[in-house]
Amino acid sequence: MSTILDFLGSDHRACDDLFASAEAAAAQKDWGSARSLFDRFQAAMAHHLAMEETVLFPAFETRTGNSMGPTHVMRMEHEQMRGLMQDMAGAVAAGDRNAYLGLSETLNMLMQQHNLKEENMLYPMSDQVLSGNRDDLIRSMQAVA
Repeated sequence: MSTILDFLGSDHRACDDLFASAEAAAAQKDWGSARSLFDRFQAAMAHHLAMEETVLFPAFETRTGNSMGPTHVMRMEHEQMRGLMQDMAGAVAAGDRNAYLGLSETLNMLMQQHNLKEENMLYPMSDQVLSGNRDDLIRSMQAVA
């Protein structure tokens, strides 16, 4: 099976692609497409965050004995992202291009920084400390509804 970095890094890119498509539709004021794409993006992000928060982070914290380190920071950033996505959902529902694009810019910056931290620090650390049960963890993440 793949590494945690490969598995979750690939999921980052899938979420990023949906995000960019929704942003492009909103920029063109194609609100039907923007709403549909944003809903798909928001669902993909909810799934991604759930995989991390219900499977990866607890396993990492149990193995390292540290719940106030990188996973704590990632959880705080997840909450920031959820808040921005909630605001974006309101903007896309209202067809408010300027509000949507402003929030989108903020979320994009946060996601880029967040993904870099996960892909350059947390995921490689997870691959190392969880190497013995990495395949089981990936299967558990795949099973998250």
